[in-house]
Amino acid sequence: MMIRPAEASDAASVADIWYRGWQDGHLGHVPEELVRIRTAESFTVRAAQRVQETTVAVVDGEVAGFIMVAGDEVEQVYVDAKHRGSGVAADLLAEAARQVKAKGHQRAWLAVATGNARARRFYERQGWADEGPFDYAAHTETGTTAVPCHRYVKRLA
Repeated sequence: MMIRPAEASDAASVADIWYRGWQDGHLGHVPEELVRIRTAESFTVRAAQRVQETTVAVVDGEVAGFIMVAGDEVEQVYVDAKHRGSGVAADLLAEAARQVKAKGHQRAWLAVATGNARARRFYERQGWADEGPFDYAAHTETGTTAVPCHRYVKRLA
C-alpha cells in the first residue's frame, strides 16, 4: 500500500468510494433532506473540487481509500468495502492525525453519525475518545442541516 496526495485522475475513484461508503454509514442515521442531496453526482462534483485536500491509499494500482483533513478536523475517512479490515483505514487515520499535528494542532477530531456503530467501534479501537453527542452542521442546498453525531478526539503527542 502507498499513501500519497490525490491527483485529479483519482477523483472518480474517490467519488465512488465516498458515495458508497457514505450510504453504508449514513442511510437511516441522517435527516432525509441530506440523503436527497447526497447523490452520486454530488460526490463526483465534491471529490473533483477537493482533490488538493485529499490523500489516497493505493493498493495494487487502485485507490483503496482516502482522507480529507481541514484544520484540526478529519472530515472524511472512507475505505472501499473490499479493503475493509485490511489495515488501510488504520493507516489512513494515522496519516490524518499526522497531517493535523503538522498543522500545529494538539488534538484532532472527527464526527461520526450516531447510528454508525461500525465506524464508532473502529475509531475507539484506534484510540480515539468519544466526547459525546453533538449536532454536526452538514451543508445543504439551502444552508445547513443538523446531523446527530458523536465527536471523537485524539490527543496528538
